[in-house]
Amino acid sequence: MNVRRLNQPYIDDKPLQFEASKISIRSGRQPLVVKIGSSLLVKDNLARIEWMHQLAVALRHRPGPVLLVSSGAIALGRAALGLEKRPQTLAEAQAAAAVGQIRLAQLWSEVWAKQQRATAQVLLTLGDLEDRGRYLNARNTIKTLLKQNIIPIVNENDTVATGEIRFGDNDRLAARVAQLTRAELLVLLSDVDGLFDANPETSGDARLLTEVPVIDASVEALADDTQSTAFGTGGMRSKLAAARIATAAGCPVLLTNGSADAEPFARYFASAKGTRFAAAEKPLILRKQWLRGLQKQAGILHLDAGACAALGRGSSLLAAGLHHVEGEFERGALVGLHSADGAIGQGLCGYASDEARKLIGLKSDQYQVALGYGGRGAIVHRDDLVLFD
Repeated sequence: MNVRRLNQPYIDDKPLQFEASKISIRSGRQPLVVKIGSSLLVKDNLARIEWMHQLAVALRHRPGPVLLVSSGAIALGRAALGLEKRPQTLAEAQAAAAVGQIRLAQLWSEVWAKQQRATAQVLLTLGDLEDRGRYLNARNTIKTLLKQNIIPIVNENDTVATGEIRFGDNDRLAARVAQLTRAELLVLLSDVDGLFDANPETSGDARLLTEVPVIDASVEALADDTQSTAFGTGGMRSKLAAARIATAAGCPVLLTNGSADAEPFARYFASAKGTRFAAAEKPLILRKQWLRGLQKQAGILHLDAGACAALGRGSSLLAAGLHHVEGEFERGALVGLHSADGAIGQGLCGYASDEARKLIGLKSDQYQVALGYGGRGAIVHRDDLVLFD
């Protein structure tokens, strides 16, 4: 197997492969999703255009489709507004995004045009992927672009998104896009080498974890967001949250450092430094993948031990196992499912919060008296819920 080193030129007819992980980024028909952070794209208020060119060169002959989730709009728009630091107000951030997104799209278009590839701009909000109909529309649009060999450049629509309706960072957006497109691999290019068992900035013996077979509580406890960059918003916690979403959908994830001045993957090829998160052996079905990725919970249903056990066996959530309803929400809202120990899943509630409270602990033959009508069945149907582990 040929693996390119830092001092070797890119060879057009050789596949670009991650030898250490046995994961190829030129291997199949499903999309490769590459997420690029602001700190990689922008340096000293200027776009790293040569770095962008090197990335396009590295990916141009992959036989399968390629999709980029690119941050950088706000960072590129700061200069036009005379802002030396990251915008401090929502209005400033949205204005910077409006200016910078045009520049970002233009740069990617020019970069890929030199590789004889067309690009398309896809701006998404959280609502676009939370609403089932809009989610399917976004999926169909992106699939059509990929079939035409066009490179979608995806970013959050920062000009309209607010704190309540944001993905929070492009790591999670990239994971949702990987889920939506059934990607074969998600690469999170960052300014860190990967996940360590301690903060490498403060611990001299911190060890890089090269393989993470399962993201559980012990892995999440390793996330340390004290490291920050000039422009980025996503720390290690967001990267682990993204990896959870993607791997549950059957998509492996590679987190690696792409900040070298050479071709973005060169550092990984030379050192194999990176963290690889294994895909779930039994990925969720498509609807469950969508449910797993939803972020905006309207409330929480607290369950007893019997209900939690029943959910683990594949049952629906019945009112008899409900002992507390938290929050105010309408029928069909996304709610968290909690045991005594914390979150175990989430789903779409079949009742509004005031109705659900009236049904706490009741059996179905008692619904008529409590509600004045016979009810709609389960509090959360098994087809409308997903468990986290």
